[in-house]
Amino acid sequence: MRTLRIRTFTLLCFVLLLLLPWIFYVAGHFMETKTLRFSESRAQNEVLQRQLSGILHQIETGADQWKDPNWQQRLNGRLEQAKIHVVIASAADQEIYRSSPKRPALSSTERYTLLENGRVIGKVVLYLPKSSAMPMMAAFAGLLLAVFIIGVEMRRFLLKPLETMSHSARQIAEGDWDVKLPASKITEIAEVRDGFDVMVKGLRTSYRKQAELEEERRFVIAAVAHDLRTPLFALRGYLDGLEQGIARSPEKISKYVAVCKEKSAQLDRLVEDLFTFTKMEYVETKLHHRPIDFSHILQRSADSLSPQAQQKQIAISIEAADGCIISGDEHLLERAMNNLLDNAVRHTPAQGKITVECYKEGRSIKFAIRDTGTGFTPEELERVFDPLFRGETSRNRSTGGSGLGLTISRTIIRRHGGELAASNHPEGGALLAGFVPAADPE
Repeated sequence: MRTLRIRTFTLLCFVLLLLLPWIFYVAGHFMETKTLRFSESRAQNEVLQRQLSGILHQIETGADQWKDPNWQQRLNGRLEQAKIHVVIASAADQEIYRSSPKRPALSSTERYTLLENGRVIGKVVLYLPKSSAMPMMAAFAGLLLAVFIIGVEMRRFLLKPLETMSHSARQIAEGDWDVKLPASKITEIAEVRDGFDVMVKGLRTSYRKQAELEEERRFVIAAVAHDLRTPLFALRGYLDGLEQGIARSPEKISKYVAVCKEKSAQLDRLVEDLFTFTKMEYVETKLHHRPIDFSHILQRSADSLSPQAQQKQIAISIEAADGCIISGDEHLLERAMNNLLDNAVRHTPAQGKITVECYKEGRSIKFAIRDTGTGFTPEELERVFDPLFRGETSRNRSTGGSGLGLTISRTIIRRHGGELAASNHPEGGALLAGFVPAADPE
């Protein structure tokens, strides 16, 4: 839509204010004189003055014939030709002759006193046609029309959009985001409208994001409270058993202590995962970049999880190519790989196998972790990276997961400019694969 600058709109209004009365004045002049030439109007005025002088001379010289019908008829003929009306009165203001029973409209009045030998013999009132009355009235009508048109257009182009934006601002203040902003042909108002629209969209997005964060916060608090309550309840039960002497034999005491240590370790992992998740999601964690061999990170992660894998007789094999050098935060990347391998160990059945691959492809270092478990269900594939989500098979906490490990891993990988995805391997089992950018060559 083409728009006008406000100064252009003001100039057009000014031109209309001057042009429309002039057009009406010319039209009125044409209706009265049947011509568009103003010089003829001046000539008509000169003819009128000559006729007026002749009429006054006839009245003055025929003072003794004012009541004569023949004289009145001759005078009336000249008056009709000049379109002049006259009233003749005596010195005592008694009406002697009137050319028209009513005073003509749109006329000017001229009064004369007739003297003879210093004595008033009569009074004459002449009603002359106003030659400029019609054009002036037409010009005034044109001025009123111009003011009306300018007022309507100013309300349409200036006032109404501003009023609507003011109303929209109050709607937004009340929490109503479904506002409609009117279009305007004034450039400045259109620019304000576009800026206002961008602001509304930004506020709407921010509000929705805030609402989602608030909902996520409530969910996290509820889930964390639930996850903390379960091991705490078990820990308190076993500690009460030790305090009350239920476990009397050394074997039973040892079992109770082992369970308490296991529950405390589970609580420690949960708290650490929550701390890492909060730090990665809501705090701008500064990454300490340095050149790292990604295959060494995978090897250390596999070594740290060897005890859990050996308890389930799970074999972990690493197939890493040379030259998998990246630039990143070693501690965070190791934490991400630990979470991925821990997830694989917990969901791989006894005597299973976990395969870890790492190789360079183009400007990326790709990695994949495959297990021989049951894999992901369709629902799990859609929500596997959601915070605190766990598949139904692990809801009994037998695997000890917090539901944050995969979320933390993907966040760390993305912070390094990479990506992480979950899928099922064609031959069975879960597959977690991703990439991180390779380090720039020296």
